[in-house]
Amino acid sequence: MGLLDRLGPRKGNLDVRPEGLTSGSSEDPVFATKALRKFLQTLTSRELPVLLDLGPLVGSNVTYFGEQLGCKIFVEDIFADLDRHVREDKLDQLPEFLKKRFSQRDNSVDGILCWDLIDYLDRASAQELANQLVRVLRPDGALLGFFGSAPQQDALYTKFVIVDEQNLRHRSYPAMRKRQSGLLNRDIIRLFENLRVADSFLLKTNSREILFKKPA
Repeated sequence: MGLLDRLGPRKGNLDVRPEGLTSGSSEDPVFATKALRKFLQTLTSRELPVLLDLGPLVGSNVTYFGEQLGCKIFVEDIFADLDRHVREDKLDQLPEFLKKRFSQRDNSVDGILCWDLIDYLDRASAQELANQLVRVLRPDGALLGFFGSAPQQDALYTKFVIVDEQNLRHRSYPAMRKRQSGLLNRDIIRLFENLRVADSFLLKTNSREILFKKPA
């Protein structure tokens, strides 16, 4: 299922850069992030936290989290799963696929990086994904999601490459599906109704960063 499992020493040296994978060029635009730092803060107090990244794999991000958190990382590239369902004309089967996609046990993950995946899903798939993420997230765990509002002219995904805790490099790459209609805040909160909103930021790009936490 494209699972990456890495364990790195806290503040140690971890270099995971699969051959052919780049973390982005200096020409890719850099945008500020307000929620990433708060997400990291929720995990730093935990010994060997478990992190779930919904993809795609970015080697320098794995290195960053390994050095900052000494965490165990699972990278599940759901963007690739979405592309495959579009290519095979099986989008109607995506909710059922997502229901069985994650092998992580209930309440076993400390932090989840959802990125902007929800933007590309239909409502039924988004709800099933949210259900599974809430299931695997531990009490007092954190989920970070990005939500856009601007329509796309071209079908593109974004690799969010961490520059530091306050900046992300955005690297676009081809997608099989355009961003769907932007969700309102109340719709997003309804998707994750079993989580609480710890912080929410509206950025100058008109995108939103929302940090959810699972009640203890």
